[in-house]
Amino acid sequence: MNLFSPDLSNGETFMCDTFVATASATGDGSIIFGKNSDREANEAQALEYHPAREYPSGARMKCTYIEIPQVPVTRAVLLCRPFWMWGAEIGANASGLVIGNEAVWTRKPLNRKGALTGMDMVRLALERAETAEQGVDIMAGLLHDFGQGGICGYRDRRMVYHNSFILADPQTAWVMETAGPFWAAKRIQGTYAISNGLTLGDDFDRAHPDLARLKTGGKSLHFARHFSDRFYTFFSASRTRRSCIQEQLAAADGQIDTPFAIRVLQDHGASSYRPDSHWLGDRICAHAANGLTRNATQTTGSLVAHLHPNRSTLWATGTSAPCTSIYKPVWFAGEVLPDIGPPPQSHFDPASLWWFHEQFHRRLLLISNRAVRLAPRSNRSCRNSCYRAPTLSWTARPGRSRLRLFSAPGTGRSARSAVCRQWKHIPASPLGGPTGAIGRNRTVKPASVLEGFWAFCLTVTLIPMPRRPRSGYSFAWELSIA
Repeated sequence: MNLFSPDLSNGETFMCDTFVATASATGDGSIIFGKNSDREANEAQALEYHPAREYPSGARMKCTYIEIPQVPVTRAVLLCRPFWMWGAEIGANASGLVIGNEAVWTRKPLNRKGALTGMDMVRLALERAETAEQGVDIMAGLLHDFGQGGICGYRDRRMVYHNSFILADPQTAWVMETAGPFWAAKRIQGTYAISNGLTLGDDFDRAHPDLARLKTGGKSLHFARHFSDRFYTFFSASRTRRSCIQEQLAAADGQIDTPFAIRVLQDHGASSYRPDSHWLGDRICAHAANGLTRNATQTTGSLVAHLHPNRSTLWATGTSAPCTSIYKPVWFAGEVLPDIGPPPQSHFDPASLWWFHEQFHRRLLLISNRAVRLAPRSNRSCRNSCYRAPTLSWTARPGRSRLRLFSAPGTGRSARSAVCRQWKHIPASPLGGPTGAIGRNRTVKPASVLEGFWAFCLTVTLIPMPRRPRSGYSFAWELSIA
């Protein structure tokens, strides 16, 4: 059975969710950032590090579609990048700046070629900016000089959109939204979330110089009302997901921390959840499960940033499905990333961390003959506490399996060892036909695809290594399905 055959997307819009909590909303006065990147289910996402570099005068660089002038020096960056793009969905740099983008649909014309993608702008700003406000300046300049656009879908070659961004550093956070050549930006106080829809009104702090010309009747311009494409924005279910995040952020105001941010990104919106029971992208942690839309969108990468002036820590999955992933700590020191195998490509490769995890994820998608039930939000012990406590436990279990990922950041030694045991105890019935859960076979009733998906027990343990290098902590990451 092939669980990883290519699929043809049906063209449904991509979904992402990004949020930030500034110092007044967090428990320790830091800034907490989080993003889920939702893209096509077979669009593997690479987690990669690029060191700082210097370039000769007059150098040029190739982005996803166009070539632009290179700057003399670029900063070291950590990227979560769709494997076929130059740009990144989420990323951070060694100065403590982190950026995530969202697709938004506006009434301004779309440019299908000869422009920068929103993901290109994320990476360029990370390479060139030190602070969030500098990032706004750089992206505004890029938008003016090169425009935004280009095909942004992997197999869906019709997918084109405009972009919004959240930028954060250890001191400040900004939201920036665009519509064609126009843009507006606002400094964030407290908490903020974006989810594939324009959100800024007339209270932005900075904007495109020509935006004032668009005012009518002497009234101030409401950015979202003026530019939003209501039809596509509605079917992106952005309001539902954004409201869910905002409610959780408001409930934890003043106490937000890294474990909380991870729980938000793992949220499915209900204590009892069937990934195949809905066809709109209205869940924060998304799975390509419904028979009608399973080819369209799935959370393919996730990152949380704990930004502090003394030291920032990034927590990255490097895998899809936040609810089944381990958020692994990363620092810009020593060996920034351990050996996680070759960068993922379009085909299944078990040597790649992303595809290795997909074996686990997609076998769970195929489990049948069990009642679906997920209750981490109602069970206090069911929380991702890898940041503060040694274990994470969820409930129920269909079988036994184990995935072990060992990493020793900063040690210089080989840091990846993966062992997958007893996969046979996780049923892998070919419910989706020869192409598996993400294939084109439509003979399976959607309601039967994921029975028992959430009936499993998950334990995550972070174990300090005997030796603690100067450049950072060393951990063993262990995920058990027992």
